[in-house]
Amino acid sequence: MESINWGIIGCGNVTEVKSGPAFKQEHSTVVAVMRRNAEKAADYAKRHQIQKWYQDASALILDDDINAIYVATPPLQHHDYAIEALKAGKPVYIEKPVTINTEACTAIIEAQKQYKQKVVVAHYRREVPYFKAIKKLLDEQAIGDVKFVNLQTLQRSGSDMIAASEENWRLNPSISGGGLFHDLAPHAIDLMLYFFGKPTYFNGVSTNQSLKSDADDIVCGQIKFENNVIFNGLWCFDVLPEQEKEFCEIIGTRGKITFHIFGNKLSITKNGETIHEEFEHPINIQRPMITKTIAYFRGEEENPCSLEEALLGLEIIERFVRKS
Repeated sequence: MESINWGIIGCGNVTEVKSGPAFKQEHSTVVAVMRRNAEKAADYAKRHQIQKWYQDASALILDDDINAIYVATPPLQHHDYAIEALKAGKPVYIEKPVTINTEACTAIIEAQKQYKQKVVVAHYRREVPYFKAIKKLLDEQAIGDVKFVNLQTLQRSGSDMIAASEENWRLNPSISGGGLFHDLAPHAIDLMLYFFGKPTYFNGVSTNQSLKSDADDIVCGQIKFENNVIFNGLWCFDVLPEQEKEFCEIIGTRGKITFHIFGNKLSITKNGETIHEEFEHPINIQRPMITKTIAYFRGEEENPCSLEEALLGLEIIERFVRKS
């Protein structure tokens, strides 16, 4: 595949800055976008200098000028659109969470094998320089052998951390798979897999304390990795404003690393001294991952995040919130 000609299904807020403009680079361009609201699809295409727009996803997928698909809809639609694209012989880049549940992800894996196409999941933090720097510190054992990880994401109801959308689908489990945990936690869970490798045990507990939506608003989960690193995570989305916090601590035998899943500041503490660093994220934060995806589709690099890796993250998430 010499040139990647993209069709974007679901040109909503996430594609405005985070991802959409990043598809326009060497060997890659956006040919068409799709949104169910025709007026908004046309407006998006005009503002981003894209020649075509569609109101129907199938019409976009079958466009002969398009040879790759980016699925950027809410999770409920990921399964159907991805399989339809694979059946049409087109590789797919899928937003996170990859699907609404593990069954849907497994079905896409089977379709990928059947139609012999490539799929990348948009766990883009793996390629952001900030998180790659943390991975490098861990690989170099800057804090010695890692013993455990402590993560907390405590946010008030209506937090600014939550992405805006016209319909509050993130709180509708039938569309998102769960609640705000299902929207935000995939970033953290995938980073733990990226940092520490294969887990041997994971479990958790969750409940809906506030009853402000149909989704659980507090989740606690633990993971044990093959290298004996223990992870403990707490997510709560109904705390007082003064109780808000978001951090991750990685504790090692010679110090600790503190960072933020949704930030850019990093500190390394060892020998009684703390060093602080601040990183500047790319304006289009998915650009590094999209660059890797383009190279993978062109046969130049390995898959930066496979369906199988995303499925493992989903299995952990479902175990954290299971009811029995």
